[in-house]
Amino acid sequence: MPSWIGASCLCGSAPCLLCGCCPSSRNSTVTRLVFSFFLLLGTLVSVIMILPGMEAQLQKIPGFCQGASTIPGMENQFNCDVIVGYKSVYRMCFAMTCFFFLFSAIMVRVQSSKDPRAAIQNGFWFFKFLILVGITVGAFFIPDGTFHTVWFYFGVVGSFIFIVIQLILLIDFAHSWNKIWVGNAEEGNSKCWFAGLLSFTFLHYALAFTSVVLFYIYYTQPNDCTEHKVFISLNLIFSVIISIVSILPKVQEAQPQSGLLQASLISLYTMYVTWSAMTNNPNRKCNPSLLSLVSNVSSSEPTPTSAPGQVQWWDAQSIVGLVIFLFCTLYASIRSSSNTQVNKLMQTEEGGSYGGEGEVGEDGVRRAVDNEEEGVTYSYSFFHFHLCLASLYIMMTLTNWYKPDTTTQAMQSSMPAVWVKISSSWLGLGLYLWTLLAPLMFPDRDFS
Repeated sequence: MPSWIGASCLCGSAPCLLCGCCPSSRNSTVTRLVFSFFLLLGTLVSVIMILPGMEAQLQKIPGFCQGASTIPGMENQFNCDVIVGYKSVYRMCFAMTCFFFLFSAIMVRVQSSKDPRAAIQNGFWFFKFLILVGITVGAFFIPDGTFHTVWFYFGVVGSFIFIVIQLILLIDFAHSWNKIWVGNAEEGNSKCWFAGLLSFTFLHYALAFTSVVLFYIYYTQPNDCTEHKVFISLNLIFSVIISIVSILPKVQEAQPQSGLLQASLISLYTMYVTWSAMTNNPNRKCNPSLLSLVSNVSSSEPTPTSAPGQVQWWDAQSIVGLVIFLFCTLYASIRSSSNTQVNKLMQTEEGGSYGGEGEVGEDGVRRAVDNEEEGVTYSYSFFHFHLCLASLYIMMTLTNWYKPDTTTQAMQSSMPAVWVKISSSWLGLGLYLWTLLAPLMFPDRDFS
């Protein structure tokens, strides 16, 4: 490919990013995917920075880190402690948050691709990348001071909002899944599709019930861990309630698409959030490390992860959280909901940016279609705000929601993180219950 074509793709619009080997798509979809790629790239960099032993590897580079071997005539000035560990994650995610917040402010009230600001949204990718790199470099020069402590609370609030958005997307996905499979069952081989629905519903409930049993065994004590007992019991009761409500005759009549598949998936996610919350309890008797559970070591015995201030960078709940984050981010980028209420909340257009036919230019290269000349299919500003919150969620997930201490040399589990996650699980259950009862309470309104 000639250099001038490559330059035009880097600096031009989103349609130019779609080469001949890519499937047909729409301009709005390509733009969201590229911005999501920026977020995933920053996440990957954060993961690399937080890997155990990374600082030791940097120390091996002559003349790079303070305290490492020197090069004659040069003095090691760089503090490698800043670019590894939780400090690097805080700074990298701070940069991504500022980047997406900047575009969220710039793109307020863009109505169509004819708006001059739409060209900034859908093009100039090389310069956007330079801006992100510039903000990232600047973030690493922020003095320690109280930065990490203050940014921790920003992360807690932003992550709470993002978890709520995740729950909305998960509820919408569950409804869409059930609607598609029930529709396929009515049109074709009903036994096969209904067997699939039954199998996944049973699997979700089996995993959720197994989780509850394991929680009572490993995350509670006979004379301690009262909060955990309350959390597990309440969420179990709430899960049973939404399951019963979802199959009530009146609810089925008002909303035929409701069923146990959605309730089972929400119940399973609720148990994940409950587990994630309990892993942030600073009381180690109520929060045994995964290593001690796997190796069958008593939680009262010292383990490598129970030392004060030592951070277990990778654990199961963080990995699951990242997987769910990736799913929700891609789900929000490639499709709009078939539910009008979800589209109003997420500020997207029904059916927008999904599918579409690509155009083939005179040079034989397939390009995306600009489908927003008459009106945008999603709110540019809200989309960037969503990614802004996602950056904060990534920061908290990679650092296990640990709170940095005043010396910024250690991190601690904190009860605020526990309550944020538990309250988000209750809010998620309430939102799902609302989707079931709202058509009954307001029969004159359209909740389709």
